[in-house]
Amino acid sequence: MKTAEKIMKKKAVIKAEMDKGLPKTQSEALWREATAKLDGYMTRYCSLPKGVHIHTDSRIFPSAAVYMTVKDAVGQENAYRIIEDAAVKGCAEVAKKLQKMLKLPGMPGLFVAIWNPLVKKVFGPGNGFQNVFYPKKKGEYRMDVTACPYCRYFTELGCPELTRIFCENDDRCYGNLSGLQFERTGTLGKGADRCDFCIRKQ
Repeated sequence: MKTAEKIMKKKAVIKAEMDKGLPKTQSEALWREATAKLDGYMTRYCSLPKGVHIHTDSRIFPSAAVYMTVKDAVGQENAYRIIEDAAVKGCAEVAKKLQKMLKLPGMPGLFVAIWNPLVKKVFGPGNGFQNVFYPKKKGEYRMDVTACPYCRYFTELGCPELTRIFCENDDRCYGNLSGLQFERTGTLGKGADRCDFCIRKQ
């Protein structure tokens, strides 16, 4: 299992947001405290299936650890802004890379086609999700998520509001890609009974 220190070293975008909004000495102290909190989360949930750890260890637990630590020190609004701003910047980089890739001949159609195997490998039942899969349609991929580890573990860790940020990351990554159309009407993190996901070639 990855150590908390190794995981936190990969969270430079979050650390940069903390450094921007807090005095350096306070930011450093809170980062160490968040790392210790992350270590506690990982110990508490060490028996989760490997597929669930893909999400908890890389995104859910580090974000919760930083958020809960900063929230206690400087308030919920500041803590939320740090996690949200880091997500916005991270997704902007992902969208930029995807946009460049989609300029290659045939890539929009291929991008849509890979979603079925990708979802079943990374966002399926083995990863803590419950899904509704729809019949295949050429140039389109559609499915719903009816249960999600982000909702579950953010809630268990006392910060269900963070789920919204990760719901919105799909829009940030896929919402403005040329050659593709991404549609969503609701998410679990925003009170809907499911996260609907539809991406199609334009």
